[in-house]
Formats: sequence, C-alpha cells, structure tokens
Amino acid sequence: MTMTLEIAALSAGYAAGALTPETVLDSVYARIAARGERPVWIHLVPRAEAGRQLAAARARQAAGAELPLFGIPFAVKDNIDVAGLPTTAGCPDFAFVPERSATVVQRLVDAGAILVGKTNLDQFATGLVGTRSPYGACASVFDERYVSGGSSAGSGVAVGAGLVSFALGTDTAGSGRVPAAFNNVVGLKPTKGLVSTSGVLPACRTQDVVSIFAGTAGDALAVLRVAGVYDDTDAYSRKAPPSAVQPAPWPPGFRFGVPRDGLEFFGDQAAAALFTAAAARLEALGGSRVEVDFTPFRDAAQLLYSGPWVAERLAAIRDFAETKPDSIHPVVRGIILGAAGISAADAFTGFYKLAELTRRAEAEWARMDVLLLPTTGTTYRIEDLLADPVRLNSNLGYYTNFVNLMDLSAIAVPAGFRPDGVEKGGLPFGVTLIGRAFADGALAALADRLHRAQALPIGATGCLPEGPTLDTIATDTTDRAPGMVRLAVVGAHLSGQPLNHQLTGRNARLVRAARTAAGYRLYALAGTAPAKPGLVRDPAGAGGIEIEVWELDEAAFGSFVAEVPAPMTIGTVTLEDGGTVKGFLCEPIALNGAEDITGFGGWRRWLAK
Repeated sequence: MTMTLEIAALSAGYAAGALTPETVLDSVYARIAARGERPVWIHLVPRAEAGRQLAAARARQAAGAELPLFGIPFAVKDNIDVAGLPTTAGCPDFAFVPERSATVVQRLVDAGAILVGKTNLDQFATGLVGTRSPYGACASVFDERYVSGGSSAGSGVAVGAGLVSFALGTDTAGSGRVPAAFNNVVGLKPTKGLVSTSGVLPACRTQDVVSIFAGTAGDALAVLRVAGVYDDTDAYSRKAPPSAVQPAPWPPGFRFGVPRDGLEFFGDQAAAALFTAAAARLEALGGSRVEVDFTPFRDAAQLLYSGPWVAERLAAIRDFAETKPDSIHPVVRGIILGAAGISAADAFTGFYKLAELTRRAEAEWARMDVLLLPTTGTTYRIEDLLADPVRLNSNLGYYTNFVNLMDLSAIAVPAGFRPDGVEKGGLPFGVTLIGRAFADGALAALADRLHRAQALPIGATGCLPEGPTLDTIATDTTDRAPGMVRLAVVGAHLSGQPLNHQLTGRNARLVRAARTAAGYRLYALAGTAPAKPGLVRDPAGAGGIEIEVWELDEAAFGSFVAEVPAPMTIGTVTLEDGGTVKGFLCEPIALNGAEDITGFGGWRRWLAK
C-alpha cells in the first residue's frame, strides 16, 4: 500500500518521530517522476527548493512559531499567484511572473506547508472538463479514457493520485467539486469571501472562490482553518463568524433535502443507483429525508453562462482576448468573446432574475438543513467530450452552477464506485452537501461521517482515512473560539423547529446535543399557539431534559436575546456533565395551567406523543 499523505497521519508521524518531512518529500517527488510531469503539472518546484522551504519552516518552528501544516506537501492551481513562478492560467502567451504570492498561498506557506508546484487547468478556469489546455488533457486517475473534471483538473488529479496531501483549486461553477468526484477525493468549496482571492486571476470575480482538494473532509477543514481569514486587500473578502470553520455535530433527525423531481443522470443508471444509496446512507446516519422543489436552483444554474457572469469572464482578460484571440483555446475563446454583445440592460435582467430565484429558494431552505445532490449526473470519455464540448460540459454543471450565485457553501465527497469495481476499471461517483453561507465547518463534519460510512480509499491510493473523525473534534466542549457564546435551547429553537432560523440566520453553529442536570422541570405552557415549552429550575425536578447547545458570536447573541419575549428569560443552565451554558428559562408566573412534561425527556418527544 502507498504511504498515506493524509495531513493528520503525517502530522502524527512527525510528532512521534516515525516519519520525517524529508522522507515524505522524497516519496512525493519519486511518485511525480514515475507518473511524469505532464499533464498534471505546469510548473514543478525543484526538490532542492522544496527542501529550502522545509528548512525555513523548521527554523520558524524552532523559534516557537505554531505551524499547523508543518511539512505537508501541497499544490496550487496555475491561476493562483506564487512569487517567482509564472502564472499562465493555462495560456502560455498570457503568462507573467508575480512578485508576491496570493494571500492564501502565503498563509499556507507561513503555516509550514511545502509547495510542490502549480497544476494544469481548463484555460482561464473556463470549463468543468480538464481538456481545454495546451499543456495536455488531464484524465481521471481511475481510467485515462475519462475526463478528470475541471477546471481545477491538475489539482484534483494530484490529490487523487497521492502526489500531494492537498491542493488549491478555484470554483466558480463547480471547478472545485467536479474533479473531486471524478478522482474520488473531497472538494471543499468555501462560502464566497471566506478565503481571500487576492492574487487569484479572476474568472468571474464576484463569484470566484479558492477551493480545497484533500483526501478527507477533516484535512480539507484543517486547511480552511488556516486559509479562511479576512483579507482587507481583497474587496470581496468577508468577515466570517468563527463558527464558519468549526466542525459541528448534526442532531438526530436533521433534515436533508433531495429534489422532488428534476433529478437528471443523462441516462447513467449506475450514477442514479449510487445517489439513491447515498441518500439511504444519510438516513442511516440519522437524517430525515425531505423532498424539495429543485426548480429555483436549476433555473439559477442556467443563468451562469448568460448575462452578467459571461461578461465578467470577458472583463477579466478583455485586453488580452481582443488583441491575441488566437492564443486562446477555441472553445474558451468562443465563450469569452461571445460575451461582447451582452449589454448593461442584459446584465441587470440577469441580476433581477437571480434575486427572484434566490428568494424562491428560501421557501425550500425553510424545510431543510442541508441539500444533498449528485456532484455530477454522469461522466464522459475524453473523446466524446472533445466531439461535443459545450453541451456535455453544461451537463456536468447541472448540480453545481447555482451554488456560488446563491451564496451557498458546499463540499463534494466520494460516494462509491460503479458496480464493476475499482480493480476492473470502475469509475467513482460523488455527492455534494450544500448549506447556507458560512456553514462550511458543519458541512465538513457531516461529509466526514458520510465518507467514512463507506470505508472508501483516498483517491486511487488504496489508503483509508487514518485521522480522527470530525465528530470527535466537534463534540469537544473545550473548543470554544474567543468572542463566542454558547446557548442551550430546549423548544422552538431546536433543529427543525419553527424558530431555529433565528439561530441559523445569525450564523450560529450547533455544537452538540445534550441534557440538563437534575434540578429542572419542563412544562408545556397553557394558552399559547403554537405550543411553547418552559424550562424551570426546581430542586425536586428529575432533569435530564433534551437540549441543543449552539454557539454564536457575542454581537449575534446580543441581538438574539433582544428578541426573547416574556415569559422567557436567558439564564445559566447546568448540563448533565456539570458544565454550564447560557440558556432559555421560564418565569414561574407562566406555569399557571401548564402541563408538566418532564417525564417525556424533551420537547420533541412531547410533540410526537
């Protein structure tokens, strides 16, 4: 079996003295040499330079710096700047050598990660296929006849082939998710603005994100926790709540949406069966399946290659496209220069339509906590894709194009192989979990559970995940970020209940399910519609009341408390493990005529009586 490059495993090996970064780098460069540089790599960092990076990181570590990614090899898509290396965006005539690295690259290097090289892509990040590059067409690590996915083709293959621990891509329409599906790895597409795009060549600047390919959701989130920091040099950077990059457990009964209709597999019955199995697996993990109307999401996806967002692609490279059109791949050139006829009025029409569809989608989000979709409905042979490049590319974006337009977070995760099996050339299939903005950490925790439930290898390496599950990390009650407040909820604010949106709308994250200590009673208050619970301190109370602990920042907590109506109050609640958190309590005056429901053990069980 190939030595694993999982971040958690390497870090543990270094700490125990069982591995050295030098040995790992030697192995990485030997694997790259055996495979050949093209078409995965556009620029490979010499082994000696990687050694100099390691020496610099080791010196910082010796001086007391905390380096969470020390000795971890990584790659960068070649539309992201690295100081001293050309940025080509897959177009040699466009190349330039930046003096500074992109903010995200510098943060990773400062954290001790070792840059191995820059990877191939669909030119100017325009495509979901991996074939639109003069540096060669990338292929799936499982079958060279099939596309690798794009535009972050080389990054997906580099992780799937076990050449690096993680790789940066970019994602506008699905470029950080489709290659993950086709190479059996995780693709984390962060919320827009969570990771700086300063030093990233735009495709659609208002929609672009830097994505992360890794072997596990835990590794991807570990990278995001380093990379996801506000950058005032990036006009589109956003100040995210600390909870955005924290894992969070999902309570039993969490609601996952699947399309009521509109599921499209383009004739691929094996993919359809694998998606059905993934949905069943999520139910087995405690989820409650909810059918939703996919129409607003599907219609938003169809907007991406029309109106404002095609014009944005032209705006990014207009001077070059108009002066050197023959230097651009024919399919890419047709898409980008085709935007020249889009008027300002056309652009505003697109903005209005997207706003309308996003509002319509709100009704569906009120019914679900997460959306489960195929990452793609099918895959294609390279020869078929080249014969019909636009239509088949569009099919691959059926489930991905809307996500950034609607300001959502997403993570693509492996979901099995076609029935003929890996050893017989079977191709991987993936699903994507989609959530609200800044739900990145919570999605990663759920994706980790779904991934590990199948005992799938990382990419084509044969290595199974070795690191701790994100559930373990998420339930660590000591992991509270500075400036955050933990709040116990007992009734209408529980997951799936009518007022839960007052928490999720403030970017609160679910920390864990728990129960109160003894000394509490729960009542169903009289004269309220709908019914409301009241948690009351009572030394004689049996306690053991089901609650959920949520975490939100201090400002959000203040605004939340301001909305709490009488007779409810916010006090301090003691949990069965002896810990204390802020929580809902009820004034005793409200108990006249109330029903003592303590024996049910919680509000949900009383509602279900």
